[in-house]
Amino acid sequence: MRPPPECRTFNTPTIEQAISDVNSLIGDPDWRQLFSNVFPNTLDTTVAWHNSNSSEPYTFLVTGDITAQWIRDSTNQMLPYIPYISSDDDLAKLVLGLVNMQAEELLGYPYGNAFQPPPRSGLTPAENGIAVDLSVDPPFDNRTVFEAKFELDSFASFFQISTAYWRATGDYQFMYSKSWSNAMATVLTTIRRLQEPTYNSKHQLNRHLVQYTRLTDSPTETQFGNGIGNPVRYTGMAKTLFRPSDDATIFPFLVPANAYLSVELSNLSYMLTSIGVYSEQADFAKKLAAEIRQGVLQHGTTIHPKYGRVFAYETDGYGSALVMDDANGPALLSLPYLGFVSTSDSTYQNTRRMILSPDDNPWYFTGMYIHGIGSPHTGFLKVWPMAVAMRGLTSTNKTEVLECLDQLKATTSGLGLMHESVNVNKPAEYTRSWFAWCNSLVSQLVFDALNRFPGII
Repeated sequence: MRPPPECRTFNTPTIEQAISDVNSLIGDPDWRQLFSNVFPNTLDTTVAWHNSNSSEPYTFLVTGDITAQWIRDSTNQMLPYIPYISSDDDLAKLVLGLVNMQAEELLGYPYGNAFQPPPRSGLTPAENGIAVDLSVDPPFDNRTVFEAKFELDSFASFFQISTAYWRATGDYQFMYSKSWSNAMATVLTTIRRLQEPTYNSKHQLNRHLVQYTRLTDSPTETQFGNGIGNPVRYTGMAKTLFRPSDDATIFPFLVPANAYLSVELSNLSYMLTSIGVYSEQADFAKKLAAEIRQGVLQHGTTIHPKYGRVFAYETDGYGSALVMDDANGPALLSLPYLGFVSTSDSTYQNTRRMILSPDDNPWYFTGMYIHGIGSPHTGFLKVWPMAVAMRGLTSTNKTEVLECLDQLKATTSGLGLMHESVNVNKPAEYTRSWFAWCNSLVSQLVFDALNRFPGII
């Protein structure tokens, strides 16, 4: 259920009206209540700090029951509200505040995936109980950085929320701030460095850009190669140490993250060119986007004996390919949602059939209550509702979309909100009761399903 208005972290009549409008299109009373809960959840519960200064607002969004701001999560938490910001100045300032906050965070430490509230917010930094026994280069300050697992999709997420805000409002003044322009330039330069192979032409190690090791009994919490990752050859793609699940990559070229980045680099270039600013960076972003896209198409696919050509989840440029998908986005399942390919693309369709098969995706689970893609992050026999929602968002089949909606409704354990993962046979066994990103994604599915299939729920 929603908290009462006086306990919500952000209130706006625009979203209340949107809830009423959408609920008038929903016949299922359970879905009316569920949508009323999940759609405003980010606004109701996660705006930990918002400085609504008219010239340069700032917004700090917690991810839910972990009181830190992930770059990727916070962008995705805000996406359902983008269509409303052109007519709601307060909501627009909230989104702009997130753009400014992410710029400040990435400029301060571009390799962080999650950040602490800024000191000026007056909020107490959260303690990260697993960020111990670490060796990280460049070093980070835990008073400002919550977690220093470098995840490539953080860069794409920063560009996405920036361009989405601009497209919706037409406002481009934020681009002139030193924080945003310097963060943008820093990220572009970093991406170029991340394209470099492990070895130079003399077969010596190139200087690493980022390194992460941790003393742990869990292999997903540290990295190969003394923290720099397994070796790669040049492909055009950019390396990453961690996946969006916060688990370590096996092969450093994470294909869906590179696909996402190529799309958002193109969007960044378009925005800068349209406004007529930072022409050098606009050209650079366009070039990077093309190189990364070509890298994905040329080196990010493999031939599967059953499905033919499919996208690999991870690769290294040497011919190795990890065949699987993870529930967390960006994922292979989400490639059309990200804008990288169409749903009819033959390689995507082959990939989709493979990763939605319990026989061929090692992280696809099926049980009495739910079936879908899980993650090494939460272990066996646990499906992530966000993967079920993404299946619906990328399906063109009404029956399949309805099946996804039915599964989501049936696995909230009576709490009326989405979880991180759910046991396929025991839905009362779940991880994370408060996971705002998934709530936002499910609300996007409701909008999308009602638009494409009126009366579906």
